[in-house]
Amino acid sequence: MTFVVTDNCIKCKYTDCVEVCPVDCFHEGPNFMVIDPDECIDCALCEPECPAEAISSEDDLPPEMAQFLEINAKKAKEWPSITAHKEALPEADKWNGVKDKLQYLEE
Repeated sequence: MTFVVTDNCIKCKYTDCVEVCPVDCFHEGPNFMVIDPDECIDCALCEPECPAEAISSEDDLPPEMAQFLEINAKKAKEWPSITAHKEALPEADKWNGVKDKLQYLEE
C-alpha cells in the first residue's frame, strides 16, 4: 500500500508533509506534488501534516480520486525529489478546498 496525493494539492502545494517523510518519497511539479509509490513505506506520517487534507492512503482513496494513483506513479518518475519545506504557492489558501482541480494540473 502507498499514500497518494490527490486533487486538493493542485495549486496549493503545501510542503508540510515533506518534512516528516523518512524516505524522501515526495516529488515536486510546477503546482502539485506526488508520492512515489515505489518509495513510500506506508508510515502514515505525511497524511495528518497536509493542511489541505490532500493525502490519502491507497486503501482509503475515494473512487473519484482513483486516477491520482496513476498520476502519482507517473509523475514521480518525471519530477525531481523534494526533501525540504518550501513556501506554499502564493494563492494556496484561495485554492484550498476548491473541487475538481485536475484541469489545472501543470505538467
